[in-house]
Amino acid sequence: MTNNQQSVSSSGTGVPEEDTATVPAKGRGRRSLGAALGRSQLSVVAVLAVAVLLAYLLADSPVIATQAIVTGLLIGGVYGLVAMGLTLIFGVLDIVNFAHGAFLAVALFITYWLVSSMGLHPYVTILVTVPVMFAVGWAVQRGVLSGAMGKPLENQLLITLGISLVIENGLLLLFGANPRSVPLPGDRTIGILGAVADLSRILAFVGALVLAGVLFLVLQRTRLGTAIRAVAANNAGAQLVGIDTRRIYALTFAIGTACAGAAGTLVSPLVTVEPSTGALFNIVAFVVVVIGGMGNVVGALVGGFVIGLAEQLGTIFLPGQSPLLSVFIVFVLVLFFRPQGLFGRTS
Repeated sequence: MTNNQQSVSSSGTGVPEEDTATVPAKGRGRRSLGAALGRSQLSVVAVLAVAVLLAYLLADSPVIATQAIVTGLLIGGVYGLVAMGLTLIFGVLDIVNFAHGAFLAVALFITYWLVSSMGLHPYVTILVTVPVMFAVGWAVQRGVLSGAMGKPLENQLLITLGISLVIENGLLLLFGANPRSVPLPGDRTIGILGAVADLSRILAFVGALVLAGVLFLVLQRTRLGTAIRAVAANNAGAQLVGIDTRRIYALTFAIGTACAGAAGTLVSPLVTVEPSTGALFNIVAFVVVVIGGMGNVVGALVGGFVIGLAEQLGTIFLPGQSPLLSVFIVFVLVLFFRPQGLFGRTS
């Protein structure tokens, strides 16, 4: 049982905790808001506030800074949804799933096919992509990954990497390499605090937050969520109280894959539909998971916002450079100062 897995269960699937060893016993019952949040989280808020202030000072116009903040928050919500599925899988199954981005690409092509062949609204197709990807995740875990449970980490990495390559090349054979797009009917720009945002981006953000909230409630308020957290906390103990851990593993992987499927549908009007599209989201999702804290669901959502803002504010601080440069600068800084992640716990 790894410390990473404990972060899913012991903290209520992502509610930040402090290490009790650092809190005086006499003060634990009367913690201030700052202590409850934790110094690391407050430090992040302070750094983000300074970054926003500097963005307004360095930008040629306040509108440019506002635009970067709005766009960063909107795309950060989607990053968080993608990363939540990835971190949930890691927290319970202790598997680093390199096929997560490929599953997102499958959902993209399902959405494209339903829109182009049946004329469905892109966001209505989520009613299809989520159940389909849930079933795919269940089948992959029971049929392929179940035999790798408890095996060396490199075995699991190679299996998920192989699944990713099979999926990408399968999509390439079926659909070809030509880039495609999914138009959103009635898409238009909407003003937000002086900035503008496409309706599709706003809907993707709202959809990601709603689905993230649903996932959190499932993990916190349902018997299934209790079972998932129990397995994450203590596999052997969960078996002793009658929980079918094999079933929970399959369900958890299926839920994580469904999150990737939902994210694929939500971003379909925003990205180019190609077999390799999921690879970029895969990279960003891993960065978000590490920043938020491996296995921490709430940390993944917060990490998504941090990375979204870093990506967009980087265009102001580092003009002419790739947006990923600022993302990896933040990534390295977090690893240096808090290697367990913003919401992770020390060993």
